[in-house]
Amino acid sequence: MLKFLVAVLAMMMLAVPPAGQTQQTYDTEEVKNTKQARAALEAMVQALGGDAWLNMKNQVREGHIAAFYHGNPNLGTTKFYEFHEWPDHDRIEFTPHRDVMQFYLGREGWEITYRGKKALPKDQVDEFLRRRDHSVETAVKVWLKDPKTILIYEGQRLAERHLAEQVTLISAQNDSITIQMDKQTHLPLRRSYQFRDPVYKDKNLEAEEYADYHLIEGLPTPFSVTRMRNDEMVRQVYIDKVSYNQPLAPDFWDVDAAAAKIKK
Repeated sequence: MLKFLVAVLAMMMLAVPPAGQTQQTYDTEEVKNTKQARAALEAMVQALGGDAWLNMKNQVREGHIAAFYHGNPNLGTTKFYEFHEWPDHDRIEFTPHRDVMQFYLGREGWEITYRGKKALPKDQVDEFLRRRDHSVETAVKVWLKDPKTILIYEGQRLAERHLAEQVTLISAQNDSITIQMDKQTHLPLRRSYQFRDPVYKDKNLEAEEYADYHLIEGLPTPFSVTRMRNDEMVRQVYIDKVSYNQPLAPDFWDVDAAAAKIKK
């Protein structure tokens, strides 16, 4: 899809306008499309909470994760506690005792258990960083602010039985993020991107779908997040509790300090 969008954009930029149509009129259609895309994204930001969402210090989520393989659920769910601080600090605690932790700090990933601290496998870190690099938050706070980012309004689509507006952002590196927003509420329903498999070199489509929004501290928050790969469900995240702008201990993001607190 990305190649198609780039090709269409190139044709729009290079094509000669029809006889009797000035270049100024022709350019207006391209500018109009960009403005429409930006307006849709700005409406989404306002729906998410506006300045309060843009300036939140951190987000804390508590819930369960169910894994799927070829559309079939694995037995049971995993309890988790997740902390996110913009732009690149993430901490996830697993099990009811919260004695298994993962840290994603900058471009590095660490795991802590009763055995101590160790680096996470590269493929696991890469997968997490791809999601973070293509999140709705990153799309707004980084991509949308870059004057080199191309915005394309792609009209209306059906997303999870909701009428949605679809916008694609294309970075200067020819990477892309596609966001579908509810036509009525303007809240994000789906975010997707493509990446090339490091082993097989074929392209994969990663997506997250958002549902069951609740108003938490003035911020609409999805309590159901479904992760898809090539249109096949791989994870279902069920949120039980969310809070924002929580005071965290000075050493909260210190991996060694967290490891020292785990009972051996």
